[in-house]
Amino acid sequence: MGDLRPHSTSLETDTTTTSLSSFLASRFRFQTPTTMSTLTLPSSAPSVAEDCEQLKKAFDGWGTNEKLIISILAHRTASQLKLIRQTYTETYGEDLLKALDKELSSDFEKVVLLWTLDPADRDALLANEATRKWTASNGVLLEIACTRTSHELFLVRQAYHARFKKSLEEDVASHTTGDFRKIVQYYMSCYIILFHLFQALSVMSDSSTQLLVPLVSSFRYEGDDVNMRLAKSESKMLRDHITDKAYNHEEFIRILTTRSKAQLNATFNHYNNDYGNAITKDLKCDPKDEFLALVRAIVKSITYPEKYFEKVLRLAINKTGTDEGALTRVITTRAEVDMKQIKEEYHRRNSVPLDRAIVRDTSSDYEAMLLALIGHEDA
Repeated sequence: MGDLRPHSTSLETDTTTTSLSSFLASRFRFQTPTTMSTLTLPSSAPSVAEDCEQLKKAFDGWGTNEKLIISILAHRTASQLKLIRQTYTETYGEDLLKALDKELSSDFEKVVLLWTLDPADRDALLANEATRKWTASNGVLLEIACTRTSHELFLVRQAYHARFKKSLEEDVASHTTGDFRKIVQYYMSCYIILFHLFQALSVMSDSSTQLLVPLVSSFRYEGDDVNMRLAKSESKMLRDHITDKAYNHEEFIRILTTRSKAQLNATFNHYNNDYGNAITKDLKCDPKDEFLALVRAIVKSITYPEKYFEKVLRLAINKTGTDEGALTRVITTRAEVDMKQIKEEYHRRNSVPLDRAIVRDTSSDYEAMLLALIGHEDA
């Protein structure tokens, strides 16, 4: 899995970047733990020091106490886990992630390590793995780009640079080609523009600020405001490009990569009403076209993330074998976000509860950790 230790050179310590992070926080709506999370938290949480002490006990003695590790880590939020990592290092002089890496193995090790990582670090690691073993069916990069908020993706880019000493854009460019490179780089490069615009805002006059702030804040706006006239005109533009099979047209890509999710939903609704088909159906005209498959994945992950992730899980848990990587990735990245919706969609689509499917296809401590993260009653 690579080096999982936290990096002290993280750009988060830079004052300009911290200011940009604060600026983004004031301009965009972020995903936070909600009622759609499947995490089950103790009614009276132990102190961070107690959690660290118990984890240390789990590592010491004859063998590792995996159940104790699950009972703590699988029932803490990202912010609580961050404090646990910090306190463990301060108390015992050892990085918690390194301790877990030494004590655990196989799929159980990976799910525990991914879950315990800071979300931005986790995404950075997943993105790096995706660039190093890229295949056309590997949608991890688009998954991260399309289902994270603007602020979250900015933090992923920070974490990536701190961990791998190069930019995410560099690795995407060196490991992908053609239209896919174009569409992912369009997503990622906008954050470079955003960074430089913010730096410019700090030194420009009020009149210039009034001109540029709307430009910055309109990028991947996270609110609910919609321009219906624009939605109608852009639905026609998308229709024209689909009719002409110009899927890689710059305007086609620009609409998908810069419009807010609310605006895109309005555009796709107009498309459906005006042309009698869902846009995803019209994008299936050539089932063998890999780029079209990626475009469909973008549309689905932006508009119905629960359906997108349900499909990833359905393909990961099937009769021909289990894709533990995809199963682990989805559960660790969505448990604190919208796993409740994903579970409901999985049950609706497959007539089998997700926890039952996991029990059927996994075992031992790996199974127990996954079940705990999706809120299984007995976990």
